[in-house]
Amino acid sequence: MTRMTFTGDGLAEIGTWPDQQLKLLFPKPGCSAHVSDSPDVGTWYQAYMAMPESERPWMRSFTVRSLADGVLTVDFVLHGDNGPASRWALRAQPGDVIGRFGPSRDYARPLGTADLLVFAGDETALPAIGSLLELLPSSQRFLTFVEVADPLEEQDVPGVRWVHRSAGEDLVSVVSAVEVPSSVWVWLGGEASAVRALRRHFVGLGVPKKDIEFAGYWRRSLTQDDAPTADDLAEAQERLQAL
Repeated sequence: MTRMTFTGDGLAEIGTWPDQQLKLLFPKPGCSAHVSDSPDVGTWYQAYMAMPESERPWMRSFTVRSLADGVLTVDFVLHGDNGPASRWALRAQPGDVIGRFGPSRDYARPLGTADLLVFAGDETALPAIGSLLELLPSSQRFLTFVEVADPLEEQDVPGVRWVHRSAGEDLVSVVSAVEVPSSVWVWLGGEASAVRALRRHFVGLGVPKKDIEFAGYWRRSLTQDDAPTADDLAEAQERLQAL
């Protein structure tokens, strides 16, 4: 992973809340990342879709690692040239410009209030998990699980049970083996099929669906430019209902 800091108009006025999401836009060669100055999601997205495909910037979803004093910090998972975000991050230099839409308070969700909070995700969820843990009071009980490639990918985030793919571990198996009460609040993020499997696991334990925050950040063999699957559409519908 690599950490990027950004400055730009409007960042100082945004404020902070748990699990801030935003869209970053990466310009195609010879083109601009600018789409529209409208803060309205409908107007902005219409302008985005109206752009010729050859000029339309690539758009990817990210989580704010921190936002303070007008400086936005975002962590990028590097996976070579496989994708516009990783490709840009590998070559980025001070002064490079990309686009931004969000974060918006319309999508803010409060942290749970249960005696025990459970956080689980892969490296794509690590920025969100790290920022969420920083908000917890010192008296709050929590369990945190993060799947990464190997010990070299661990970060200085206290209280994490690291799950190493190099050792044959996987997030779903490790989390499912841990005994937790049904009276917990759960946050899940990462690869979509793993998130769905863990959500089913906690629902099976008796955790109410309203007490499970979940987001499939990426899909195996598919990008954000590919059409949504039936599972993706069902997940989106449940998240809309929760909002």
